[in-house]
Amino acid sequence: MINFSKGLLIQLNIKPRSMKLQLNMITIISLVLLLLQQSIAQEARYYPPLNEWDEASPSSQGANESLLDEAITYAIEHESSNPRNMEVAHYMGFGKEPFGYAIGPLKERGEPTGIIIKNGKIIASWGEPERVDMTHSVSKTFLSSLVGVAYDRGMIKDVHDLVGPYMAPISFYNPLPTYNKADGFHHNDLFEPFASEHNGKITWDHLLRQTSNWEGTLWGKPDWADRPDKDPTQWLNAERPEPGTVYEYNDTRVNLLALAIQNIWRKPLPQVLKEVVMDKIDASPSWRWHGYENSWILLDGAPVQVVSGGGHWGGGMFINAYDQARLGYLTMNRGQWNGEQILSDEWVTMAMTPGVSKTYGFMNWFLNTEQELIKTAPESAFAHFGAGTNMVYVDPVQNLVAVVRWIDRKSIDGFVEKLLASFK
Repeated sequence: MINFSKGLLIQLNIKPRSMKLQLNMITIISLVLLLLQQSIAQEARYYPPLNEWDEASPSSQGANESLLDEAITYAIEHESSNPRNMEVAHYMGFGKEPFGYAIGPLKERGEPTGIIIKNGKIIASWGEPERVDMTHSVSKTFLSSLVGVAYDRGMIKDVHDLVGPYMAPISFYNPLPTYNKADGFHHNDLFEPFASEHNGKITWDHLLRQTSNWEGTLWGKPDWADRPDKDPTQWLNAERPEPGTVYEYNDTRVNLLALAIQNIWRKPLPQVLKEVVMDKIDASPSWRWHGYENSWILLDGAPVQVVSGGGHWGGGMFINAYDQARLGYLTMNRGQWNGEQILSDEWVTMAMTPGVSKTYGFMNWFLNTEQELIKTAPESAFAHFGAGTNMVYVDPVQNLVAVVRWIDRKSIDGFVEKLLASFK
């Protein structure tokens, strides 16, 4: 907002009868000018069309090319130590958990890869940015975005609404049952995930912030089996926190959100994502969103596969680095793309507001509150993270997006420090 002093008004020879009226008029004019400036700036911002992205030299965008090369070399040299074979990597990690076997597709990953985008233009890239690979928990950002569009359209009235009243009973799709019908006598034919007293208290906000503490089993994965307590005696006997009180990163509960929003959209989520997000940001046709071999339900008389919110047990989003960069560019621009508001500014504000965890907003918006997440980055920066590590780093102040794939998680600070140093 422009501030006008009385002295400046006298210099401008503006002498209205009422200084108050004058200030009100100048305030209105200032607002109009500010909005006009923002509009012009937005119109001037570059948005890449389908299968294209303007490139520019690092120096033309204010970067020191030598220092930028150092950051890229650092990312390549600090590749994740996990095997590139995702099946082997899975069974070395998550596969050791109870019921940890993979039930979704796994794909051998590529070499360390990245893209640096400054002022909307690609100034550097390395590896195989066109290669479609698993993106693990960055899938959660796409998932929560579908909740966001549903909220913006009034399909969800309030994120603090209980989820249960929005849900119909779920009928699992199993065309070739392998059990005797008598074995299921007295068991519910339908699945009602919010029917219990505890689960009935869960809101959309709880699911989005990973504070639901939902109890149950979904797609053969009990909630307690995801990153289980080191003490096995606590697996079934641990005290259950009230929804909204404890942050716990838990992929069973993430998949529950996918099932819940599937119930709202009433058609396969990959189709919804394509229509309401990916086509609007001119993403490539090469991405795919996978569920599990057993995550099938009957929906309005047709079998539908419910997708997963990550690659914990396989599946999730398989996507190239260019499309990951489009996601980062969308979130950096607060849900706006080339004149269209795909995610409302209200939704983005909620997504970037910390909850019980001060470095986590809605899934998968990691916040740099008090620089706890990435100490070398400004507090205003945020990221979308997936195992691997897959990172979409977003720095609105710098108008900077960096996609970095398959870097060791402990080396992220070092990379960001070198990246930002190249712009000083």
